Amino acid sequence: MRQIAIYGKGGIGKSTTTQNTVAALVEMGRRVMVVGCDPKADSTRLLLGGLNQKTVLDTLRDEGEDIDLADVLKNGYGNTRCVESGGPEPGVGCAGRGIITSINLLESLNAYEGMDYIFYDVLGDVVCGGFAMPIREGKAREIYIVASGEMMALYAANNISKGVERYAKTGGVRLGGIICNSRNVDNELELLTAFAEELGTQLIHFVPRDNMVQRAEINRKTVIAYEPEHAQADEYRTLAGNIDSNEMFVIPKPMTQERLEELLMKHGVLG
Repeated sequence: MRQIAIYGKGGIGKSTTTQNTVAALVEMGRRVMVVGCDPKADSTRLLLGGLNQKTVLDTLRDEGEDIDLADVLKNGYGNTRCVESGGPEPGVGCAGRGIITSINLLESLNAYEGMDYIFYDVLGDVVCGGFAMPIREGKAREIYIVASGEMMALYAANNISKGVERYAKTGGVRLGGIICNSRNVDNELELLTAFAEELGTQLIHFVPRDNMVQRAEINRKTVIAYEPEHAQADEYRTLAGNIDSNEMFVIPKPMTQERLEELLMKHGVLG
């Protein structure tokens, strides 16, 4: 069983990319669970057809600790197992606590049994506290970072790499690659390829920007479920295949701020 955590700057399209990739893996015959690790609880909605799934923390608050797996797990597209960790009530407690609680509960209920993949879709670019739990405690051994050619997305990706490097020294976590969720900025493919090489990793796939992704989302589906013959569906199939066959797992070598800015200037992001 492979446990994968997906990180990236908030708003980069991380959850959308994860769910579309999972749909492609399911289409390949893989058995997959998605654990949403964002208090917004939107990591599984496309796989569930827009269903607002009750979170683990809300279930525990409402029903106490004596709960069954069926209380927190829903089956989605292609029999994908879907769980949302949730978060505390606004202004109260640590949002990362939901991840720790969820993973411990799922393990105690043997939720991972029979799975080929567990995907943790983690909030924004935070690699501290509860949000680092999937990699800090050796739950997820593979990390993929979703980025684009935008300056702040690459700053975030570099910072996430620092977190991966730190935890790799005490555990088995490794970076599997960078996923570019394109924003159609100039020289984007060249920049992301160079960025990945600087980190010592690979650009696992360049996902082009296409309005079909938004159309599928409006209809509360992944692209593969909504328009399986569309070229964009094939992009996610390629990404899923690249992850499924990936054998390049590294301890990243994050850049200094100065080197990152040099790279951005070289590719025209900083003038």
